[in-house]
Amino acid sequence: MSDLHVRPRALDVFDPRVYARGLPHAVFRALRDAHPVHRQEEHEVLGWPPGPGFWAVTRHEDVVRVLKDSRTYSSRLGATQIRDPDPADLPFIRRMMLNQDVPHHGRLRRLVSRAFVPGRTDRFEAAARRRAGELLTAARERGPAFDLVAAVTDEYALLNLTDLLGVPHGDRALLLEWTERVIAYQDPDEPKVTGPDGRPVNPRSPAMLAEMFAYAQELAAHKRRSPADDVMTSLAHGGLDDGELEMFFFLLTVAGNDTVRAAAPGGFLALAEHPDQQRRLREGSTGIGTAVDELLRYHPPVLSFRRTAARDTGLRGRRIRAGDKVVVFHASANYDERVFTDPYGLDLARTPNPHVSFGDGPHVCLGAHFARLQLRVLHEEALRILPPYELAAPPRRLVSNFINGVKELRLSTGTV
Repeated sequence: MSDLHVRPRALDVFDPRVYARGLPHAVFRALRDAHPVHRQEEHEVLGWPPGPGFWAVTRHEDVVRVLKDSRTYSSRLGATQIRDPDPADLPFIRRMMLNQDVPHHGRLRRLVSRAFVPGRTDRFEAAARRRAGELLTAARERGPAFDLVAAVTDEYALLNLTDLLGVPHGDRALLLEWTERVIAYQDPDEPKVTGPDGRPVNPRSPAMLAEMFAYAQELAAHKRRSPADDVMTSLAHGGLDDGELEMFFFLLTVAGNDTVRAAAPGGFLALAEHPDQQRRLREGSTGIGTAVDELLRYHPPVLSFRRTAARDTGLRGRRIRAGDKVVVFHASANYDERVFTDPYGLDLARTPNPHVSFGDGPHVCLGAHFARLQLRVLHEEALRILPPYELAAPPRRLVSNFINGVKELRLSTGTV
């Protein structure tokens, strides 16, 4: 972070290829300091057509303000992804809780929050710990270096989620396939579905999600006949209509899986790059819960979320018109010097730690407790099973302006 001078024309936080090199700290800091509400071009990239542009919001205070003020900054008007959906798809997309505003959002959130009471998620701790131990032990036995993503974190996140949902063992690979199709659609390494015009097809369109929705209805019908102590049983009996149930299954399958799937390797990457902090964790001089929150701040699993202005308003002196896209950057807010002392340093004892990795306001992550539980258990088991570790090769990151994903993280045991 020694050279933070960035030319104005280089202030691009839209291009998903930027994030394949890591968080663009210099760009984010330049925006926070001089252009905290910045008009961002939405150019054509990776075969996707250009868009109308948006306001990029990068300071912590402003990110929280936008997320909390759902009457001014709507999740419903244009949904929550940067790129505009096909207008014909909007009614379909708005069935998802993530893409609703008060009061409709509150009704749906109250219905489904019953499925996420801490008592239920806490009961999964023993299973998560056993799974973490088995995966980490097998990874260590493979040799002095291994890919943590392929050997541990992908399967750990997926199987924990399928346990919570109550997905039969034989169907679990389907969830990973659906998640990768939706989350990794910008990454050139991932297979694409193209339309008649040769352009990529939106993986969130009704046609692309039909298979997942049919499965959700089949699983719900099974849970009505054979109820169990799992989230899908709660949803199947929770008063949701078919569309709401399908969209909530989509939200859980994608967001519930990929939050931990992105955060877990990111935390290990941070510890491998900061041997002093890894040593403190091993010595027990910092609490694991506090450490997990700092790792989430340092490597937020979600980079950005979009809102749409419901009325003419202003932010940091910029005039925002009704219908304008407003995109908050969690990855910038978590490093705002106005809120965090030495934000580019990893401090596992940092407190308070008001990071926005799980959002804020009415849409704050419903599964945050379950995600923290999984990350805590994984790091506890890693401290027990793995010797001190370091990077064996540079990480490979996901090409995405939405998920802060790590595709490959090769670790080796070393002297820390």
